[in-house]
Amino acid sequence: MSFALRPLAALMLAGLAACASKPKSYPGDDEPTLASLAGRTVEVPKDREIVADEAQTIAAYRRFLEVAPKAPQRAEAMRRLGDLEMDIADQRAATGETAGGNPDYRAAVKRYEDFLKAYPDDRGNDRIHYQLARAQEQAGELETSLKTLDHLVANYPNTLYRDEANFRRGELLFSLKDYARAEQAYASVLATPYRSEFNERALYMQGWSRFKQGKLEEALQSFFGVLDARALGLGAEGSLETLPGLTRADRELLEDTFRVTSISLANLQGAQSIPAYIDDPKRRSYEYRVYEQLGELYLKQERVKDAADTFGAFARLHPLDGQAPQLQARVIEIYQDNGFPALALDAKKDYVSRYGADSEFRLANPPGWAKAQPLVKTHLTELARHYHASAQKSKASADYQEAVKWYRAYIAAYPDDPETAQNNFLLAELLYEDKRLAEAAVEYEKVAYRYPDHAKAADAGYAALLAYAGQEKAAQGEQLAALQRDGVDSALRFAKTFPKDARTGTVLTNASEKLFALRDPERAESVAQQVLRLDPPAAPAQRRVAWTVVSHSAFDKGRFDEAEKGYREVLALVPEKDPARGELVERLAAAVYKQGEKARAAGDNAAAIGHFNRVAAVAPASTTVRATAQYDAAAAMLAMQDWEGASRSLEDFRSRFPNHPLQAEVGNKLALAYLERKQWAQAAGEFERVAATSKDPNVAREAQWQAAELHEKGADNRLARANAAKAYERYLRQYPQPLERNLEARARLAKIAHADGDLRRETALLKEIQQADLTGGSARSDRTRYLGASATLALAEPAAAEYRRVALVEPLARNLKTKKAKMETALKAYAAAADYGVADVVTASTFHIAALYQDFGQAMLKSERPKKLSKAEREQYDVLLEEQAFPFEEKAIELHETNTKRTSQGIYDKWVKQSFEALAKLRPVRYGKAERAEGVVDAIR
Repeated sequence: MSFALRPLAALMLAGLAACASKPKSYPGDDEPTLASLAGRTVEVPKDREIVADEAQTIAAYRRFLEVAPKAPQRAEAMRRLGDLEMDIADQRAATGETAGGNPDYRAAVKRYEDFLKAYPDDRGNDRIHYQLARAQEQAGELETSLKTLDHLVANYPNTLYRDEANFRRGELLFSLKDYARAEQAYASVLATPYRSEFNERALYMQGWSRFKQGKLEEALQSFFGVLDARALGLGAEGSLETLPGLTRADRELLEDTFRVTSISLANLQGAQSIPAYIDDPKRRSYEYRVYEQLGELYLKQERVKDAADTFGAFARLHPLDGQAPQLQARVIEIYQDNGFPALALDAKKDYVSRYGADSEFRLANPPGWAKAQPLVKTHLTELARHYHASAQKSKASADYQEAVKWYRAYIAAYPDDPETAQNNFLLAELLYEDKRLAEAAVEYEKVAYRYPDHAKAADAGYAALLAYAGQEKAAQGEQLAALQRDGVDSALRFAKTFPKDARTGTVLTNASEKLFALRDPERAESVAQQVLRLDPPAAPAQRRVAWTVVSHSAFDKGRFDEAEKGYREVLALVPEKDPARGELVERLAAAVYKQGEKARAAGDNAAAIGHFNRVAAVAPASTTVRATAQYDAAAAMLAMQDWEGASRSLEDFRSRFPNHPLQAEVGNKLALAYLERKQWAQAAGEFERVAATSKDPNVAREAQWQAAELHEKGADNRLARANAAKAYERYLRQYPQPLERNLEARARLAKIAHADGDLRRETALLKEIQQADLTGGSARSDRTRYLGASATLALAEPAAAEYRRVALVEPLARNLKTKKAKMETALKAYAAAADYGVADVVTASTFHIAALYQDFGQAMLKSERPKKLSKAEREQYDVLLEEQAFPFEEKAIELHETNTKRTSQGIYDKWVKQSFEALAKLRPVRYGKAERAEGVVDAIR
């Protein structure tokens, strides 16, 4: 071995020991990329142990370069020295062992630059340029690194580092905001005939480069290319966060790509721009994601309508796609969450139409249809319940029809669903509310008897009976008889199906009574026997009816006086403690009561009242009939206009039978009696009771209003007016709508405040009326305008009073200015009232404006004269005043004439009359003539 080579051999041995655990070159690939270097290791055969580290190795290489300037291994030593210094800087960067906070790559840069100067034509210089660029970049010399990379790709087009070099060029150019050249650099990576590890990232950054240049359409092509690479997983259900098989980096790349894609689309034409990019089956597989992510972006931007339109656009464009229901559901969710109930309602209808039982979607996509059904059912239910609630509030036929439609749609679509029975029950309830009793009965019976056992079955069966009963009230003759027979059949079916139901006894009892009414005694007795055989036993009242039906045909034949005698005989035979005694007592009461009914039907109210009142004496223990009899006695007294007697009877009924069902009706009848007796406060109290207890909001509202009016009617003192005011205030708190009634109440309150001399409250109320009408919008009516105009007119009076309080005395100039200003204020106030266009307010405002002008002219004429005027000066001053006052008088005449001309329009009220009277004084020659009707008539003759 030569002398020159000995140091190198020693240094190489030390270098191997120091670098044994570091990445090395491989046969056929002695210049690995940064990415490949990170994962490669080389096994070095064990040799004798040499203790060394990178610093020692670097020092050895440096000594070698110093002592062997012409050694053939010099180039290799320089290259390895540069790599070692690069490695040390990388290690320090990774571990944070840096003196100044940043790793020092200057030594590596210097070493690579020296190598290139010394060996410009070395065949491995592409790697040296690559390493140099990396070191320069790490050292923060970005522009220098970029030049090195430019040199590398320009002079070594076939280098193994070409793709990474171009990618790094793109990154550097992008960071330097040279987006156009960055785009070209990324395009160079993508232009290679093979796919490298940098393709996907280059495509993503190419998109960003284009985006930064505002080339949104081209940027979208790049971003869609990135998405294409993940197309296989993007079509899966669920959010991006839940997609399987993605690393955190992959997921972040996808999320960011979708984000910038959505931003680009939003800056174009939104959802309308998407179809142009969905040009192959791969993109079609994840198309819904594009709409989904764009919609989510709109939501973050609080562009609610755009978000909903975007989700809906996919559903409209691909109505049979499995994801269409999901996006259409988002439309509903968005509208609901952001306070657009009407749009949400329409979207629900659309959803049901698209994915319901009869939809094309069901045939085209059975799995997707099955997944959509929970929401279809939910929305059908919500639609039905919404219109049901609307119908209950509005009582509009259209709302009832709409609710019926959605209930029937649910029932037809899901006949075997566990919730169908409940919805069918609600359909029946809705039909009942809409007075479609025949249809309601059919639906109630379906609910009761066609479904498997459910919670509403018995209630529905009973409600069917109520529906039949309701129909019977409006039927006559054969139609009534047929309805009663149907009702009996339904009742017997109820009893058979629900023998343990608490209402079965009542149902059978009613059926028995109805059969007697239909003159079918045999079946009536059979049913009565069923009542008696019930287990557990029927209620005493029901057993009473059964025993009566079985034992006493007299009652059935209408021979009530004989029935009364018969019940007396039965009671004489029954022991005092016998449980049947109470029932017989009730039947005895009923027999007497029926005599009263018979007398009432015959028009003999006096006799009827006698029988009704006799029930209490004959059957004092009666709890049912006695109360009804007393109530009906009061009703008969009302018919006979015995207001005092009816009042006493009803008051006693209220205290004696506080829990009786008829208590709800007592208030109305007492109110009528009190009204006829002119007991306004008591009548008002009854209406207030109705308002507080009625479950019907409309009835409660009208009752409260009538109570207030009655309090006002009797408001002949301050206490009574206070009660009226409280009633109106309560009405306003509870029923702020409709606007017309609201303003009417405030007007009444203002009137009461005026009567009480409470000017401050009166003024506040008038202002409220004025403001509420002005801002009432479509709720305004002729009445609200009238009230608003009247309030505005009344509010003008204080301004006119302020004007009148200013006297034209010394200091005259200041008082004249003040009076004129206050006149202007009053004129504006009256003009505002006239602007409403309400006839009597217009005439009043016109009169008051004219009066103001007239008064101002008179005030000038009567104003205090300056002192120390000579007689001539006084005369001249008076002439000047008359000249100044004359235009005001003329203006007053003009306005009064305007008022009087309204008689040609059929308007003649006290203000027009007063304008005529004013003109008679202002222009007596023209307007002050007395009528001479007789003379005219004589002249005609």
